[in-house]
Amino acid sequence: MYFKNPPWDTYQTPPEVYDFINRNPPGRALDLGCGTGTNVITLAKNGWQVTGIDFIPKAIRNARHRAVKEQVVADFRVGDVTRLDGIEGYFYLILDIGCYHSLNPSGMQAYRDNIKQLLLPGGTYLIYLFFRTEDGLADTGALETDLDPFLDFLELVHRQDGTERGTRKSSWLTFRKPL
Repeated sequence: MYFKNPPWDTYQTPPEVYDFINRNPPGRALDLGCGTGTNVITLAKNGWQVTGIDFIPKAIRNARHRAVKEQVVADFRVGDVTRLDGIEGYFYLILDIGCYHSLNPSGMQAYRDNIKQLLLPGGTYLIYLFFRTEDGLADTGALETDLDPFLDFLELVHRQDGTERGTRKSSWLTFRKPL
């Protein structure tokens, strides 16, 4: 049932997500590109009402199986993060660990429109992403300018830069939607 060592899933919730959980009361959360559901399950175990979406059906099947095994209630959906068909209402937290940076420019625009529509005023958008390398050896990832449009409707609260696997520039960003 489980994927055999998917390179995009560590099966561990990062400390940045735990920090958020410890500082905020539970509410509604949306995990974009949730993979096999690790962070959805962690949020649900901590009282959150969580929806996770991913475009890989096998990942969602795995996530559903894991949620049952962990005895948590979570809403897992196969879907496209640029369309979010059937996702309604507002979310206090929208989480993205490694999804936005993989989209093309038109996908990024549609994705941002979804964030703008679905994030509750006062809500948090927490994102981890990595960047393209300046030497052109890695052509996937975000550009710094791909973050600028978020500032049209969100406030940057915190940024922590690091490296992805010790080589590529990466960042954890916390945005808040003004009231």
